[in-house]
Amino acid sequence: MTAETYRDPWGIPHLRAGNARALARAQGRVTAHDRAWQLETERHRAQGTSASFLGAPAAPWDVLVRHARLPDTARRCFEALEARDPETAEWVRSYTTGVNEGLAAGAARTPEFARTGLAPGSWEPWHPLAVWLATHILFAGFPAKLWREQATRHLGQESVPLFATDGPATAGSNGWLLTGARTTTGRALIAGDPHRFIEAPGVYQQIRLSCPEFDVVGLAVPGVPGIAHFAHTGTVAWAITNAMADYQDLYRERLRRTESGVEALGPDGTWSPAHRHPETVPVAGRPPLEIEVIETPRGPLITPLPPAADGEAEALALRYPPRVTHDLGFTALLPLLRARTVADVDRALDVWAEPVNVVHAADTAGGTLHRVAGRVPVRSRTNRTRLAPAWLPGHAWQGWHEMPYGELTDGAAVMANQRGLAAPLGVEFAPPHRADRIRALLDGRRTWSAADLPAIHMDTHLASAAPLLERIAALDHLTPEAAGLRDRLLAWDRRMDAGSTAAAGYAAVRSAVVRHLAAHPAFAPLAEPPSPACPEPLLPWLALTPRIGFALEHLLSAEELYGIDRPAVVRVALEEVAADVAGDVAGDVTADRAARTWGDTHRLAPWQALPGQPYEGPALSGDHDCVLCTSAVPGVTDLAVRGPAARYVWDLARRDDSRWVVPLGADGVPGAAHHDDQLPLWLSGDLVPVVTDWAQLERVDLPATEETEETDA
Repeated sequence: MTAETYRDPWGIPHLRAGNARALARAQGRVTAHDRAWQLETERHRAQGTSASFLGAPAAPWDVLVRHARLPDTARRCFEALEARDPETAEWVRSYTTGVNEGLAAGAARTPEFARTGLAPGSWEPWHPLAVWLATHILFAGFPAKLWREQATRHLGQESVPLFATDGPATAGSNGWLLTGARTTTGRALIAGDPHRFIEAPGVYQQIRLSCPEFDVVGLAVPGVPGIAHFAHTGTVAWAITNAMADYQDLYRERLRRTESGVEALGPDGTWSPAHRHPETVPVAGRPPLEIEVIETPRGPLITPLPPAADGEAEALALRYPPRVTHDLGFTALLPLLRARTVADVDRALDVWAEPVNVVHAADTAGGTLHRVAGRVPVRSRTNRTRLAPAWLPGHAWQGWHEMPYGELTDGAAVMANQRGLAAPLGVEFAPPHRADRIRALLDGRRTWSAADLPAIHMDTHLASAAPLLERIAALDHLTPEAAGLRDRLLAWDRRMDAGSTAAAGYAAVRSAVVRHLAAHPAFAPLAEPPSPACPEPLLPWLALTPRIGFALEHLLSAEELYGIDRPAVVRVALEEVAADVAGDVAGDVTADRAARTWGDTHRLAPWQALPGQPYEGPALSGDHDCVLCTSAVPGVTDLAVRGPAARYVWDLARRDDSRWVVPLGADGVPGAAHHDDQLPLWLSGDLVPVVTDWAQLERVDLPATEETEETDA
């Protein structure tokens, strides 16, 4: 059977073919047509070659990828997959065949290729694994160990809990499951939204994959076959959130150069040879970078060893499970597509590797599943929290944790990266505000329909505002302007709505408090460059102002804070913002701050590999700790670069009553009809219907290639 491509009114591809391999080939081909620039950008980022066409700003990422040996790890994982699971390996090959068939036509309709002079390349079977690995290498937040090391060194161990919170570079999500006892149909509902950097094109691709074995709708990762994270097969559906597990280690390595190369000091007290080889990182418009890749028995170095180290020197090695096991969990992908029940999903996830996720699943027979899936090593607490000394015993991995299972409470389960089911596997978790709010909203009524649930996606109540508002309430002897601002904030309903002037006032005072705290001498050592030096892509984890911004409620609530007069800091911030507003009004400024709303400054700012024309994104409701998690960085910017990368409601009573939406659209080509046609719905909280009736879809023909017939056996 020749693979067929259909599209719904939103341009979402619906594919069907005679078997799974032909379908994977069709998925690769339609993705190349719709997302050619995204595919090639992600492939180059995964290979460490993106600076060859994006220029010097991309070079630090390429260097980190090379140092961490992500391309080599992906190759090893694919070779192991071929030996362990040849069916899945051939399925992945079929996907890359389809990508290669569609890239030329996809690139021809995508202006970024002409702007950069990039010619579409050729995908190899290991490239999807590399894309998956590079996409998720920072999900476990191993750079937070650098921050904890810095905080402990300068402020002591007691400082670590003060800053322990879901930070600016962490990927989170909301998700909830309702059993049939809590729904109007008597069948389960699953809903949620993954929080990731909002990118253009989007990080998730709405797609349908149908063949005689399965018929699945869901959110795929462009560049990777199948549908891993969010899907509905008709009889079973599943969704995930980041478990916030800690499964990557940073080792402090002692190294020395010898006539024959480099040696590392091991925990047995002996020096052993480290692997070493040179690599060249091409950079558009500049000479290439020559780097040295070194790997010890713990893992590859992510910080350079001085070229002429005299005696011993220190560097950091990264140890991560796929580098150790040569397994990215791709063996789970086909069984997930073939799943019919929660038991099938559960079995498939037993071989899941990375990232480590909390999973909800439900089926039409009434089965439910709430578990953690992934691979987390057993090792010392030092490994989990800080930098482990490679030359001392007691820091080796000692097997793998059993993955926890959870129960539902009153017919519901909620996951929002909070400390809970995955607590034994992690160190830092998101504050409980989103999870508590979702639970409270669900408990506000007994039964729910699929159409009801998007209202929860859009909730803007900010529970984390309480400590700052309490500090503001305690102030007296204020200027009239500051007293008026205080009164407005205390009367505020604590909703971060785009049209709210009180929310804008709160955000302005919050940012002022954050900036004053960050400038206090008590925290000055935390702004010093880390030792050893940190790779540039990891610096956001070490930036002081965002750290203070996201930990503000802890810092304001602590019994004592290094002698800082917090009432005085809050007073100064409140007076500053009030004077600023009063000054604008007195000066008759056209857009005075007295009328400024949260949405005036809290705007969507999608990341683009190749920035285009200046863009003023739409106004957003929500904030970092709202269920509507549109993350600004207090003290730095009100712009939101992270938020719901998709929203979904899976209905197990009738799949066509399911709903989904992405921030932009199905097509990655600027100016295309479906490039950003879902944005108005995403902004308003509306969702797109999931259409599965082939008679309601439009058959389309992709541009012809040299080989159009699907011949996969």
